[in-house]
Amino acid sequence: MEKHITSAISQAFGKFANEEFATPIQNFINSSYVSLMGLDMSEFHAPQTYSSLNALFTRKLREDRVFSLDSDDFISPCDSLISECGVLESEYALQIKGMRYNSDELLGEHFSSEEKAIVHDGTFINFYLSPRDYHRYHMPTNLKVLRAVHIPGKFYPVNIPSLKKRVNLFVENERVVLLCETQNQKRFYIVLVSALNVGVMQVAFEPRIKTDADALQSSSYSYENLYCNKGDDFGCFEMGSTIVVLAQKDMLELDVKAGENVKYAQTIAKLVI
Repeated sequence: MEKHITSAISQAFGKFANEEFATPIQNFINSSYVSLMGLDMSEFHAPQTYSSLNALFTRKLREDRVFSLDSDDFISPCDSLISECGVLESEYALQIKGMRYNSDELLGEHFSSEEKAIVHDGTFINFYLSPRDYHRYHMPTNLKVLRAVHIPGKFYPVNIPSLKKRVNLFVENERVVLLCETQNQKRFYIVLVSALNVGVMQVAFEPRIKTDADALQSSSYSYENLYCNKGDDFGCFEMGSTIVVLAQKDMLELDVKAGENVKYAQTIAKLVI
C-alpha cells in the first residue's frame, strides 16, 4: 500500500505542532489555538506552560476525574461526541445515520473470522473527539488486553460532514485495534481511528506501534498478562479523532444516545453479568 497524500499533510502538520518556538511566539500560538477552538482549560495548566502546540494537544488533567468504582459501570474512555451507537446488524454498524461500515473490515486481517464474529449483533459506540476536546484516552473498565494490531491507512477527516459523505471512512483510515477481555470473560474491541493532522496515536503499553510512520504493512502484538484498570491513561491522539468500541452481544447496556456529548469518567453503560 502506497502512502496517501493525507499522510504527507498529517506528517507536515505534526512537524509544526512539535516545534518548540521562542517563548513569545509559542505563547501566541497556544493562546490563539485556545481562543480559536474554544478550549476549556479549567482542568489543565495555563496555555503558556506548554512548550509546543502538540504538548497543548496532549495535555494531561491536573487532577484525575472521579469515576464509579462499581465493576459493572463502563465509563467513557474520552471526552467526545457520540456520533452513533446502538446494536450491530450482523457485522454492520453505523458510521453515522444512514451510512454503515463493516466491523469485519474495520478489525482487519490479523483477527480470525471467529474473533471478528464475537461482536456480530453486539453493541457499538463511536466517539468523535473534536480538536477542542481533551485528547487522552483511558480504559473504560478493568480489563485484559489480548492483542494490539496496527493497520496503516489514510488520514481523511473524521468530522461530522466527512462522516456523512465518505463511505467506509473508518475502514480506510489508519487505526490501532485492541482486543480486550473483561473480568467476566466478555470480549470487546477498542479501535483508535486516525484523522487528518492526527498522524500519531500513542499506545503507552506498546512502544513498537509507530503510527503516521513509514510502515506500509499491518503488525500484530499479542499479550498473556497485560492487565489494565478502569481509568488508566493508555495514550492520546495528537489532535482530535475517533474511538470505536465494538462489544460482544449481551455485554453492554447503553446509557447514552447518538448526538450526546460525554466526558471521560462518565458512566455510559452497564456490563451485563
